Amino acid sequence: MWVGALAGRRVRSRSQLGSGTSSTHLVAPGGRTHNARVLEPPIPCVGAVIRDAQGRFLLVQRANEPGRGLWSLPGGRVEPGETDAEALRREVAEEVGLQIRVGNLAGEVHRPGPAGTIFVIRDYVCTVTGGQPTPGTDALDARFAQPGDVPVTPGLWETLAAWNLL
Repeated sequence: MWVGALAGRRVRSRSQLGSGTSSTHLVAPGGRTHNARVLEPPIPCVGAVIRDAQGRFLLVQRANEPGRGLWSLPGGRVEPGETDAEALRREVAEEVGLQIRVGNLAGEVHRPGPAGTIFVIRDYVCTVTGGQPTPGTDALDARFAQPGDVPVTPGLWETLAAWNLL
């Protein structure tokens, strides 16, 4: 019987919970099923920690949610097939018009996203190799700032301090 062959296995269906989640039906012996909500895989993102000669951080004012209007490090999602460095160079060019050299990983944070997703953000220390900071497609503004200058996304300064970057 097909139910016996599925006992103890997971069968996924996206039809009832909408985007961002899937339903998992656990098939128990005898054919009973138990529903469970399963989160989508984390969304890989990158951010650039760029400082000027005065030690200030390059920040962008976010044009999109989450955090529209707040200031944060430039960066964004890693597209399928991209390395972190490739994504970071692309995102910084799009957001602030700069060319960069990607350096060492500063750290990683996990932030909640829509529909139960998680953004896994890896921030790298970067050096500007060309261009002038100019807000692009995903930024309302861009400037070098230090703690207290502008309203930032929750936890930004605390995270940079924990990574010994302040």
